[in-house]
Amino acid sequence: MQKNNNKQAVNPRVAAARILQSVIYNGESLSTALSDNDSPMVSDLCYGSLRWHEPLSALISILMSKSLKKKDKDVECLIRVGLYQIIYQKTPDHAAVGETVSALKGLKKPWAKNLVNAVLRNFLRGQVKLQKEMLAEEPARYAFPQWLIDRIRKAWPDNWEEILEQSNLRSPMTLRVNLNHQTRDAYLQQLNDAEIAAGPLEGVSTAVKLTKPQNVKDLPGFSEGSSSVQDGAAQLAGILLDCKEGMQVLDACAAPGGKTGHILESAENLKVIAIDNSETRMKRVSENLERLNLKANLVVADALDTEAYAKDILFDRILLDAPCSATGVIRRHPDIKVLRRNSDIAELQKLQAAMLQALWEKLKPGGLFLYATCSILPEENEDQIRSFLDNNANAEIVAIDSSESLGKQIFPGDNSMDGFYYAKIQKTNNSN
Repeated sequence: MQKNNNKQAVNPRVAAARILQSVIYNGESLSTALSDNDSPMVSDLCYGSLRWHEPLSALISILMSKSLKKKDKDVECLIRVGLYQIIYQKTPDHAAVGETVSALKGLKKPWAKNLVNAVLRNFLRGQVKLQKEMLAEEPARYAFPQWLIDRIRKAWPDNWEEILEQSNLRSPMTLRVNLNHQTRDAYLQQLNDAEIAAGPLEGVSTAVKLTKPQNVKDLPGFSEGSSSVQDGAAQLAGILLDCKEGMQVLDACAAPGGKTGHILESAENLKVIAIDNSETRMKRVSENLERLNLKANLVVADALDTEAYAKDILFDRILLDAPCSATGVIRRHPDIKVLRRNSDIAELQKLQAAMLQALWEKLKPGGLFLYATCSILPEENEDQIRSFLDNNANAEIVAIDSSESLGKQIFPGDNSMDGFYYAKIQKTNNSN
């Protein structure tokens, strides 16, 4: 999708319809399709329509007797936006219909006025019955694709419905306090002085949760590196890695750099190599470190090609933030439910296993390896670690807390955090 550089002049419903078309039908990620020029309204329409993609799709199938041609999917996406506003935003009926129909001018599809008007008005006339019919099947009822419902239900039979429910909620805004600048209590006082309501996130010593999201420009000392936006679960990486002064540290799959910054804040004089295979994403790491006034050796490389970035180097600490299904962060990235496929999981498992093994060879005896994913699927987490331990006699699990034998699984919404998994592994001298 070609991005409009003058998005402010574009009707927000038009912009949202085009972005949704790009995500749903062209496979583009929402973060890529949205531009910095898009208004908060455009962002909300896109996030909301994707969060409730399954029920909206079910409703559109009921309301429209035949599917539109691919070149006209922008019209279908505009209908999604209109239905989202009526059902989930509680926009007044006449405004939602009128504004959605008017937006067709911006899409240059005036021929569709009667269609869009009829679809929305038919819904309004029979919405109680239609919404009941819409929710007849599980994907619409839980707002998740069936394959993912099935996987989560099988993995977590006792709390699968709560996981899905939490994943459909909006996530809070959490900050990581730079303890080199001030204590957490001192930063909370600064937020209070700025009339920004916030409180400590229990169990994560660096984390502060805001009552309401804020523009980072309004956060005290943000441009000077006093805090960073980072979910509480993601902050655990820098804490669990337990870096000590002067250590050699590898941060693999480092973009966008939140964990890199936290590692560098956690101890003095660390020698950090941060790698990512995307030059564009590595630029984000560089920008984040520049704001924090921190330095690392940033290398664009494939993590499997250890000779490219770590020839003759062994590390005291390695963080592998492994490529994964991202099923733990759906509340922040609802497009995952649209873009991810069941077949992706097996491919990701293979890649994770290969990365684990390749990077393990670069860890010093006695060193610590932290394996992390933002997944809630055991195949990528506990199963992956169990298999790794079976194949490596010199790998020993380090307990993170008393309740977990093979790492720590955090579910979406636990202590207001995203879904994450961590396994801490120590390298012993045993090679048999």
